[in-house]
Amino acid sequence: MSILRITREFNIMRNLDAVTVSAAEFHRNMGKYQDIALTRPVAITKNGRERTVLLSAEEYSRLKRRDRRVLEAGELSAQQRDAVRAARVPPEFAALDSELQD
Repeated sequence: MSILRITREFNIMRNLDAVTVSAAEFHRNMGKYQDIALTRPVAITKNGRERTVLLSAEEYSRLKRRDRRVLEAGELSAQQRDAVRAARVPPEFAALDSELQD
């Protein structure tokens, strides 16, 4: 992954303050809100409640890439299981351990 792509994704995520618009307003100015959706989500409301969100195709693809498939331990190869056992969390992330506690 290139630095430019990482920076671009970071900038997209940083601008995620959604624009909220009623379904009627969206229908009247669809092109405008499609253009806005290229840089930030557009939340479309019906009866005052968020119903749908319009995202750019690029942001949708990025989110889809983040989908994860859950595997059972038995599905991993011996090499993969050994790699998981040997993995260590870098010290700079030790503070995140508190998020795992109930």
